[in-house]
Parts: sequence; C-alpha cells; structure tokens
Amino acid sequence: SIDESLHCKDLFTFLSNKDGHGRRGTLIAAVRGTKAEDVSEQLMRIPQEKREAVKEVTMDFSDSMQSIVEKCFPDAMIVTDCFHIIKRVCDGMDEMRMRFKRKAASGQKKEEREFDRKKALRKKARAYYRKRHPRKRGEKRGRPRLRANGKYVPKTLSNGDTEVELLTRAKYILPKSGDGWGGNQRERAKMLFGLYPKLREAYSLVCQLRCIFRDRGLTREMAEVRLHKWYKSVSEANIKEIISARDCIKEKEEHVLNFFINRSTNASAESLNSKMKGFRSELRGVRDLPFYLYRCSMIFG
Repeated sequence: SIDESLHCKDLFTFLSNKDGHGRRGTLIAAVRGTKAEDVSEQLMRIPQEKREAVKEVTMDFSDSMQSIVEKCFPDAMIVTDCFHIIKRVCDGMDEMRMRFKRKAASGQKKEEREFDRKKALRKKARAYYRKRHPRKRGEKRGRPRLRANGKYVPKTLSNGDTEVELLTRAKYILPKSGDGWGGNQRERAKMLFGLYPKLREAYSLVCQLRCIFRDRGLTREMAEVRLHKWYKSVSEANIKEIISARDCIKEKEEHVLNFFINRSTNASAESLNSKMKGFRSELRGVRDLPFYLYRCSMIFG
C-alpha cells in the first residue's frame, strides 16, 4: 500500500506491506513530501528484484502516487481503493447539499429583511397615526400593540428543524447507508428527500455504486458492465456534482476494476497511519522528528 499522511506539519509518503498486518515488518519506507521525483528516488534504493516481486499496490486517486508506483514497481497491478471511490461520490453529494443549504440560507435572510422592512413601515405608520389622532385619556382603541423588539422567527418543520438546520444536520446522514440510520435520522432523511427530490436521486446513485462494490459474486468483467450502467444512470440524472465524480472514476476505470480481482483495499495503510498518530499522541507530540521516525521504524519497520 502507498499513502500520504501529515506528521509534524509536513506530508510524508508511507509505503507499507500488507502482510505485516500493522505489526513489525509493515512499514517499508517513509519519505518526506509527496513529489513523485523525490519519493521515487528513495524507493529506487530498494533492490530491483524486490521491487519487481511486488504484484499489487493499493492507493487512492492521487496522480503522483500513480507515477511513483509505475516507475518503482513496473510489474505491479495498481488498485484504486474502493473506500476512496465511494468517498469521492459522497463528497459530490455533500457539495450538492451545500448548494441547497446556501440557497435556503439566502432565502431565509431575504425573508428576515422583508420582515424587518414591514416592521419599520408599521412603526412609521403607527407613529404618523398617533400624531394625527391623539388618544384621549382612558380611551382604548385598535388592536393590541406588537412588540417593538419582535424578531423574525424562521419557519420550522415538523421535527423542529428549520430548513437550513435540516440541511446542516443531514451532513452525517447522507454518507451512511440507510441500514445504519437511527429513528430520528430516518425521519430527517424522509423530510429531506421530500423537500429535495434531486438529493434523493443522488443518494440513490451512491447506494447503487456501493452495491456494486459490496457484491462478492462479481467478476471484473461483470463489474465493468454494471459500472457502465451506473455511468448511464448518472448521465440521465444530470446532477453536475455526481457527473464530476463519475468522470473522476471513469478516468481511473482500469485501476478501479482491478479491485474485483483480489478485492484489496487501502485499509491497511489507513490503519498504519492511525497507529502512528496514536503513537505520536502517546508521546504528547513530537519535537525530534528523526528520532520519532527511528522509533516508528523499530516498531513497525
């Protein structure tokens, strides 16, 4: 696996061995930076026969990582991590949610300005009427007076959320599969999809893609057919954020489909990153970076 991670305010590229299972023998190389030329220069120090023995490398969508692997491991099959693929489409759906949220917030501000304008007009009209028609002692007339400091209250939905709040809280619902929703989340999702049918359509497309990667019975050829059907569904939906994510997947299609051969993911690299960051937190931060990397090489190398 190859991945980048932030340590001590600087990015490092980590090359790891899946057979190490996060223990000793996992970390192969840690190179400062993500520039393809610099990382490749260091990885080329590994003996050629060992580099040619590598058959498969998992990674994310990074072009620099791809060029590193193609140069240093010429015989390796590149596999794009399925979790990063789903995340890319979910990010597109989140951009769509934010677009709706900005529009709803703009509409709410417009309503608030209109409310303040009408309140100022009423106040002006009342002052003018009182000046022209002064009230006699003890006389009661007209409707009860409105509060002078009354504030605009936005419309709330049946669950107590405003439209903007609903879209804000949907951030934690949309990336999840429907099976993982709680009772309140189901109610919120139902309300959200009722107000925004396009968001329901986008969520449906994400679920379709997730089902393709979850199907254990698919071969590479079968997955290719289903992926092309998904491309067609995205085109018919005509949602620009999902189309952008689809184009990104389409560009790396060969590497994406390689997942269905051995079903390898980049989870081991993410796990190693998490362990190294946990080790760093136990040390209460790092002041001597070379010594920290030396200790990581002793534990995980």
